[in-house]
Amino acid sequence: MSWDTILFDLDGTLTDPKEGITKAVAYALARFGIRADPDKLTNFIGPPLSESFPEFYGFDEEQTALATAKFREYFNQQGWLENVPYPGMAELLADLRSAGKQLVVATSKPEVFALRIVAHFGMAPYFAHICGAPMGDEKHAKKAAVVADALRRAGVADKSAAVMVGDRRHDVAGAHTNGLAAVGVLYGYGDLSELTAAGAEFIAADLSALRQLLLA
Repeated sequence: MSWDTILFDLDGTLTDPKEGITKAVAYALARFGIRADPDKLTNFIGPPLSESFPEFYGFDEEQTALATAKFREYFNQQGWLENVPYPGMAELLADLRSAGKQLVVATSKPEVFALRIVAHFGMAPYFAHICGAPMGDEKHAKKAAVVADALRRAGVADKSAAVMVGDRRHDVAGAHTNGLAAVGVLYGYGDLSELTAAGAEFIAADLSALRQLLLA
């Protein structure tokens, strides 16, 4: 299968954000008197915070808004730097660009953070567009909305010529809502059962398998 446009999730797909995200969640939870081990907060990696705080801690709308603000306070100061690209990712992106692929970031993370992270790690030149959520707009932070915006900005008319690459079920669902096939990667924070249950058409166990799939 050959795709002209490839949409990439950011957290757990392009970069490993574990330290920054889990510490930011722990910081936010501390505001409510909840002590949490950051190593046990990896389920926050990927989905929008507006979904995760209610799902995992039963927060109501007001509590979720406060927790999200505290999360972003930490993340804006240092969490975004507590992040690292997966080894070999820059080389893969360079080879995809050399092969004439249009690359786009599609993340539920606020776009201002996505731009900062992708630029900081030297990956911005590989991407035609870096698309994230508007800050404070939870409706448009949902993956389906981000993917739709990314496709619009990338000028994709033929959905069969584009694909979404991500590590969580939200990436697969966002792709399918917009008529795209999805590649689920297993080196991130979703597992095989999550991705297959979500209906990912393709699975890449590691970066080598992803390379083979995208450059086929």
